[in-house]
Amino acid sequence: MNTNREIRWVAPLMIVLLVFILGASLIVKAVEVYGDSATKEMPETAQNAHDDAADRIHRTSSEGDGATAVKSMTQTSASHEMMNQTVTAVGTPRIATDYISIKAAEHLEAEALKEQQAKKAKKLAALEKQQKLEKQKALAQLTAEKMKTTPPETLFFTRTELLTQADKDKSTWDYPVTDKELLMLQKIVMAEAEGEPYEGKVAVANVVLNRLRSANYPDTIKDVIYQKYQFSPVANGRMDRVTPNEDAIQAVNEAMHGRKEVPDDTLFFLSITLADDLTVHHSQEKVKTIGHHTFYK
Repeated sequence: MNTNREIRWVAPLMIVLLVFILGASLIVKAVEVYGDSATKEMPETAQNAHDDAADRIHRTSSEGDGATAVKSMTQTSASHEMMNQTVTAVGTPRIATDYISIKAAEHLEAEALKEQQAKKAKKLAALEKQQKLEKQKALAQLTAEKMKTTPPETLFFTRTELLTQADKDKSTWDYPVTDKELLMLQKIVMAEAEGEPYEGKVAVANVVLNRLRSANYPDTIKDVIYQKYQFSPVANGRMDRVTPNEDAIQAVNEAMHGRKEVPDDTLFFLSITLADDLTVHHSQEKVKTIGHHTFYK
């Protein structure tokens, strides 16, 4: 009789222990699949079923019917398995949807970052381009000022043209300019084009330098300027009387640096209204007119 009583108490304890073990295994499995949200989002009916089953097992064990308790435990296990399958079936699409949403957000974030970087690079390139243009402009202005104020010490030529100082490596011959020759150039420009536009002064200097390069004229600046019957201010003495002004000096400097108001093959000019001899006008090809002077080749 005592033995039966002990067995009666052992059976309920074992049943309760099995229930706890089963419940713990279900919780661990739910956490692995869904995380903490799985247990929170468990359908209310499933939770109620779990509570009812536990309560039923407890009542059965208390009444002392071991066989009935075992049967109830089996039914509870089957119910838990069905509940697990239901939760899994419901949770899997949600997990897939969340994964897709996360990936879509990551893609949008990456695209936004890429677009931002592209805009930044474009802005930086535009800034660098603007700075480069400003630097080039400043350098050009500095070069232009230098061309006006500082004459080159040497002229560089090819057979057909006067070169700039930057292109001197292309020259086939060069001509060192003395201070006396520089003054002669300034005086002849002043004497010939004192009342002419600045471009006309540069053009007169161009003609002198074109003759220096040409094989049909003397080989020095002095001899080109003082060649007989070529420049009227030399013949009438005006060249010796004038003092070059700032425009004449700058025009000569720029012409020697390579500024050209007329082409390299322009070798003549005259004022049609003042010239006594119009042979050039009738025999040479006109290039252009600047002020009162007409230039020919």
